[in-house]
Amino acid sequence: MKKLPVPFIVSAILLLIALTAFAVWGIPYFFQPSSIVHSGSAYGSQNLRARVTQIIEEGQIALGEHNQSYQVLRVKLLEGEYKGILMEVDYGKRQLRNDTNRFVPGDEIFVILGEDPTGILTAYYVDYLRTKPLLILLGVFMSAIILMGRWKGVGSLLALGFSMLIIIGYIIPHILSGEDPLRVSLIGSTILLGTTLYMTYGWNLKTHASVLSMVLALLLTGVLSVFFVSLTRLTGSGQENTIFLIQFSSVNINLRGLLLGGMIIGALGVLDDLVSSQSSAVFEIHDANPALGYRSIFEKSMRIGRDHVAATVNTLVLAYTGASLPLLLLFTLGSGNYSFLLNSGFMAEEVVRTLVGSLGLIAAVPITSLLATALALYGDRLGEWRMLLGPETGDGEHRHSH
Repeated sequence: MKKLPVPFIVSAILLLIALTAFAVWGIPYFFQPSSIVHSGSAYGSQNLRARVTQIIEEGQIALGEHNQSYQVLRVKLLEGEYKGILMEVDYGKRQLRNDTNRFVPGDEIFVILGEDPTGILTAYYVDYLRTKPLLILLGVFMSAIILMGRWKGVGSLLALGFSMLIIIGYIIPHILSGEDPLRVSLIGSTILLGTTLYMTYGWNLKTHASVLSMVLALLLTGVLSVFFVSLTRLTGSGQENTIFLIQFSSVNINLRGLLLGGMIIGALGVLDDLVSSQSSAVFEIHDANPALGYRSIFEKSMRIGRDHVAATVNTLVLAYTGASLPLLLLFTLGSGNYSFLLNSGFMAEEVVRTLVGSLGLIAAVPITSLLATALALYGDRLGEWRMLLGPETGDGEHRHSH
């Protein structure tokens, strides 16, 4: 009988220990019953779907100094206690609106039921039902991903689904249960990116380099976030959403930790792209010229990385800027009092979030280049252990042996 290699025996023992530890500690922790206590009714639970069946009246109306279009709709309730009942909905006839929607029979909307001053049950317009257009957009997106990426596209969609599962099934419930948001975000982010990278790119040296680099860059981003949030004395209460969170939650949530966790998660998507691209660059350089030494590969990959990080940091800044455009408009309306606005909590949070995330991305380039170059050049020195790490890349192409 052929003797099993030592690496396989050791790996099997370590895997058994890891599975045992997960069964004893991981399952109770990750899959514990939710201890979230909801305060009042859930957000949006009183909204009901309704279908427009008839336009009763429409035209122009003057409300104060503002002229706007209005419609009076007859709608049929599609759910709730009064399902199937026809009701009239006023849209823009008595209240100022900042939208210009025009409805036709067949459109679906959200309404909320209430009583008018005379005690009669009345339906009030809430919003347009966007489920169908969003599903169409999702279908187009998934089709484009599969057509372009083929099996890797399928893998990336599975990875996306897993990411949402971790965020909705682990990060959000554990934060709302009172755990430290920074710790939860770091654990969730590490599991999220580590798993999704392997699902997308497979078990190989390139992915190992990406995952190790990602974990180190993530930890560095966490350290920088803690340092600069403490240095600037941010409390995490700069956004008005946190006020609503405090009102809705019966748990005392650490708002500073929530701010730190948000910074970690905010950098995830760009970090994924950066470490994967940088790792790929290293292995492609090595494959193109296996005679290159460590320093040459590192320097060449860093030249690629500098271009990439410049574009990536710009992307990150623009992404945060787009999300914070109302803040920038307020900044412009400051009439010269820029110092006060910059020191306001909500503005300082965005500045720290953007700059700390960018610093983490900048650090990811040399970290990934160092680790990927080491694995590309010295992976074969691991002897029997090398076979456990898989091929150099998962693209199926021929790679030079050393």
